[in-house]
Amino acid sequence: MIPRLNGFDHIHVYVADRKRSEDWYAEVLGLRRAEALMHWAVNGGPLTLENPEGSIHLALFERANPGGSTAIAFGASGEGFLAWKDHLESKGLELRIADHSMAFSMYFHDPDRNTHEITTYDHDLVRERLN
Repeated sequence: MIPRLNGFDHIHVYVADRKRSEDWYAEVLGLRRAEALMHWAVNGGPLTLENPEGSIHLALFERANPGGSTAIAFGASGEGFLAWKDHLESKGLELRIADHSMAFSMYFHDPDRNTHEITTYDHDLVRERLN
């Protein structure tokens, strides 16, 4: 029998400048330092950011050439998806929206070219509002 997983603990994100990235994630996604994990943010360790509920954790690792290969998909309700669209556009981000028939996804990049996605399964609501 395969043991049960509880969910994602954290996701590694490789960045060229941790401070710049910390500011970007705070301004764009509302993520803040996880104060309880700051003892890890030394000697090349991760600076962990979290959402207000503490249910999302991104571990920022500074690298000279981060590569922009991380892809993170966040979930949202249909109303939330539309609110995120407006918010991200207000930040000047280039968005690509894809209709996957049963879901909508919105793709964008952070300053290090890491791909982020927000997905909703409230397809009918979003299709109606986008048209």
